[in-house]
Amino acid sequence: DLGRAEFIKRVWQWKAESGGAILGQMRRLGDSVDWSRERFTMDEGLSRAVQTIFKRLYDDGLIYRAERIINWCPRCLTALSDIEVEHSDDEGELVSIRYSAEVVVATTRAETMLGDTAVAVHPDDDRYRHLVGTQVTLPLTGRRIPIVADPHVDPAFGTGAVKVTPAHDPNDFEIGQRHNLPNLTIMDERGVITAHGPFQGLDRFEARPAIVAALREQGLIVAEKRPYVHAVGHCSRCKTTVEPRLSLQWFVNTGPLAKAAGDAVRDGRVRIEPVELAKRYFAWVDNMHDWCISRQLWWGHRIPVWYSATGEVRCVGPDEEPPGEGWTQDEDVLDTWFSSALWPFSTLGWPDETQDLQRFYPTSVLVTGYDILFFWVARMMMFGLYAMDGRQPFDVVALHGMVRDQFGKKMSKSFGNVVDPLDWIDRFGADATRFTLARGANPGADVPVSEDWCQGSRNFCNKLWNATRFALMNGATTEGELPPADQLSTVDGWVLSRLQHVTAEVDEQFEGYEFAKVCDTLYHFAWDDVCDWYLELAKPVVATDPKTRRVLGHVLDQLLRLLHPVIPFVTDELWTALTARDSVVVAEWPTVDKSYVDDAAEAELAMLQRVVTEVRRFRSDQGLKPGQRVAARLDGLAGAGLAAHEPLIRALARLEAPGEGFGPTATLTISGGVAVALDTRGAIDVAAERARLAKDRATAEKERAGALAKLGNEAFLAKAPEPVVAQIRARLATAEAELVRVEAALEALA
Repeated sequence: DLGRAEFIKRVWQWKAESGGAILGQMRRLGDSVDWSRERFTMDEGLSRAVQTIFKRLYDDGLIYRAERIINWCPRCLTALSDIEVEHSDDEGELVSIRYSAEVVVATTRAETMLGDTAVAVHPDDDRYRHLVGTQVTLPLTGRRIPIVADPHVDPAFGTGAVKVTPAHDPNDFEIGQRHNLPNLTIMDERGVITAHGPFQGLDRFEARPAIVAALREQGLIVAEKRPYVHAVGHCSRCKTTVEPRLSLQWFVNTGPLAKAAGDAVRDGRVRIEPVELAKRYFAWVDNMHDWCISRQLWWGHRIPVWYSATGEVRCVGPDEEPPGEGWTQDEDVLDTWFSSALWPFSTLGWPDETQDLQRFYPTSVLVTGYDILFFWVARMMMFGLYAMDGRQPFDVVALHGMVRDQFGKKMSKSFGNVVDPLDWIDRFGADATRFTLARGANPGADVPVSEDWCQGSRNFCNKLWNATRFALMNGATTEGELPPADQLSTVDGWVLSRLQHVTAEVDEQFEGYEFAKVCDTLYHFAWDDVCDWYLELAKPVVATDPKTRRVLGHVLDQLLRLLHPVIPFVTDELWTALTARDSVVVAEWPTVDKSYVDDAAEAELAMLQRVVTEVRRFRSDQGLKPGQRVAARLDGLAGAGLAAHEPLIRALARLEAPGEGFGPTATLTISGGVAVALDTRGAIDVAAERARLAKDRATAEKERAGALAKLGNEAFLAKAPEPVVAQIRARLATAEAELVRVEAALEALA
C-alpha cells in the first residue's frame, strides 16, 4: 500500500512522463492553437477556481452532504454518477418467491431480499387492498415486514407486489422515505454479504444462487425464468456490475442550475448544432437528478471541507486558512467533471476579473462529441451561468460523432479495430489523416474511417501536388489583376464561375459546421472540375495565353486557401510555391465575386462534358484502349453551341475525323441534339472482349448473390449495424448496375 501521498506523487510523475502524448498527436495533426495557453485541470489556478465555486455553491445551499442511494463500483470502490454507468442487456434469471399465502414477488437480485423492509402494492389494486397494513414473514430471516400501498408500483408487472429494499435500490429508497421504512445494508463496499446468517461472507453473485437454492428447499420458489434478459449497469471504467448502495456522499442540488441551463437554449442564447440533438439535451437537463460529486479516490481535487472532533463542519475557500489542530479534511475527491465544468472561465483566470475573461468569455463556439453532451456540456452550462451572473459559456455547441471503423463498429482493443493516428500520419501523412476524419464528420453523426479511405485522401493530396506542379511548369501566376469576365474564354469563364459557387457553398457549410460537406464540395471541385476538366481543357492554350495562366494561378490560389483549414501542410507548401508569399495561414479568406458568375458558360461546358463523358463510357464498355483513336462524325454541335469546341471534344474523347470508307458501327444520341457516329471496325478484338465481359459478368453475379444472401438473412439483419446493412445494399445496387452494363456491351458486340 503506497499511501495517499506517495500515490499522488507517482501520478504526477506519470503525468510528467506521459501527459504530452495527446498533445504530441495534436501537434503532428497540425492543430493551430495558442500553445502558451495549455491548461490542466489540476493546475494551481484551476484548483483555486474549483475551491471558489465549491465554497459559493456550499454557502448558497446548492452543495450538501446526505445519505442517498448511489451507483457504487465494488471494484473501484467509489461512487459513480448516473452517466458513468453503462447499461447493457444481460442474461440473468427472474425468480418468483412466495412471501405468504397471498403474496408472491419477483426479483432478478434474490440476494437483496435479506435487506427487505416491506412489500409494496398499488393503492388501487383490489387484489391486495385488504392486505395493506398487515405484515408478512420475510423468508430465510424470520423478520416481520409490513405491506404498504405506494403509487410507484405497477400493478400490471408480475404479480403486482414488489419487495422493497431501501438500502439497495433507488426506487425502493424513495418508497422507504415515503413510508418511514428502515434502511438495512446487507453487503459491504466490495459486494460481500454482511447480514448475519448462513450467507454472511459470500460474494453477492455467490449468494444469489445460494439463496435461491435455500428458498427452493423450503418450497418457496413459485417460478424461475431463465434466461431473463434485462438492463444491467456496469462501471464505465472497469465494466464491473454496479451495485446501488446507500452511502453518505456530497451532492449538487441541480434543480435551479439545470433550469437555467435549459432556459439558455430555449430562449436562443445558446444554439445546439445539429438542432435534433437539442431534444437529447432537454431530456437530460429537464429530468436531472442531484449530482453526486464525491469520489472515494485519491487522485483529484480534494473536497475543501473540514470536520472537528465535535462534529462541526467547515467549508474553506482558497483564500482562507484551513482550521488548525483537531480538524481533519474530507478524504474524498471531486468528480472529474466538476473541475471540467469550469473550463470556459477557469482557464481565463476566474475567479479574478482578468482581461482574458472580459475579452474571451463567452466563447463563440464549442466543438465536441455528442457523447459528452451531458457529461460536460450541460455541466459547463450550469456552472458558467451560475458563476458568470447568467452569461452563457458559449454561443454555439457544435456536436460531432464518434470515430468508428468502416463498418460503423465502435473502436475497441478487444475488436482489434483501434487506429493509432500516429500510425496513419507516418504512413499516409497528417493531411490525409485529417481529411479522412473531416470528410466523415457530419454534424451529430458518427465518423466511419478505414485505411482505404485514408489512402484515398493521400491520393487527393498527391492530385493537388501534381496540379500545382503542372501550373508552375506552365507559367501559372497570381501576379497582376485577374482579367475581367468579358475578356475570358468560355473555359476560363466556366472555371471561375464554378469557383464562385464553390466558395459560397463552402462558406455556408462552414457556418453550419458541416465539415463533411465542406470536404466533399472541395474534393469534387478540385478533382473533377479543376484537375479532370479544366487542366485538360487548358493544356492546348496555357503556354500561349497569359489570361489562362492568370486564371489557373487564381483558381489554385483560392482552392488552396479554401482547403487549408482541413489540409494545412500540403496547401501551405503549395501556396507559398505558387504565390511566393510567406504562408497561406495569414492570407485572406476567399470571397465571392459575382461578376465572375457565368451561367451561360457553365451550361455550355456542362453540355461539352456530357458529350465527352458519353463517348468515354461507350469506349470503356466496348473495351477500347484509352489511347486508341476512333474515327467519328459529330453531328448537331452547332445547335448545341459547341461548334467552337469540336477540337477539344475530339482531343478529350480520342476521336479522329472520319476518312474514306467511314462506316458507323454505333451511334450515340446525346441530349441537346448531339449525335456521335463511331466506326469501331478493327478497333476491337471481339472474341477477347466477349471473354473479358463474360468474366466481368461472373464477378458481378457472384457479388450480387452474396449481397442478396446477407440481405435475406433475418438473423444477420437483426444483429448487423445499420451502416453495415447500408453498405451491403450499396454493393447490391452496384453489382446490378454492372450486370446491366455488361449485358448491354455484349449485346452491342453481337
